[in-house]
Amino acid sequence: MIESMTEIATPEGRMDGFVVRPDGGPFPAVLVLMDIWGLREELFDLARKVAAAGYHCTVPNFYYRQGPVRFEFRDAQGRMKSFENIAAEEQQRMRAQMGRITDDLAMKDLRSILDFLNGQKSVKAGPKGSVGFCLGGRYAVQSAALYPDEFRAAASLHGTRLATDAPLSPHKLAAACRGEIYCGFAEHDDLAPPATRKALQAAFAANPHVRYTAVVHKGAAHGYALPNRDVFDERAGEQDWENIFSMFRRMLTA
Repeated sequence: MIESMTEIATPEGRMDGFVVRPDGGPFPAVLVLMDIWGLREELFDLARKVAAAGYHCTVPNFYYRQGPVRFEFRDAQGRMKSFENIAAEEQQRMRAQMGRITDDLAMKDLRSILDFLNGQKSVKAGPKGSVGFCLGGRYAVQSAALYPDEFRAAASLHGTRLATDAPLSPHKLAAACRGEIYCGFAEHDDLAPPATRKALQAAFAANPHVRYTAVVHKGAAHGYALPNRDVFDERAGEQDWENIFSMFRRMLTA
């Protein structure tokens, strides 16, 4: 495997990121889209998992305007703490950081990321995929809608704000998506309640050009798909990855 940190040129500066791929190529491109915690080894390990399956995988830092922002808080067992298990002042600091990156800014950054990928000899021309967690889960669906000629396989795992009044709410963008969309939900997640899941299901059902699959993991909580998290649900995570890699094979390598 070949891996390195990289920089992606944007109109507002240089975005740092992590890239990993098998030797040789070219390979279909997949993005791993960060959550509120920012870039870290936990996401890099997931990118390595994707790359090992035969993909060129990039993890971009959407917080780059404020520098290499990272958040990691661990418990006595060395696991990353869930948001509700960290101190209130740290929660406030993280929310403030997340508030500095709007959906509009993130989607503009996606254009720069796509330009970067399309200029890499190790990236195969054609459809691309994405896997996003929490905040990144929303970005995965939004980018599939705004760049449908590029993204044909998008996965959102415990995604947030997926059905709101915002102009870029994913359920409002469903009609623009093409290919496949996969959503993994936790049964116990106030950030993706049944009403949100129902709104997404209805929106994608009205689009004949996309295959939408949603799985609700019984007993799981928000953050369940991240392997270093104190709420990690191995069974749910394995099911998600089985479904995601099947989607990638159909849409990116078939």
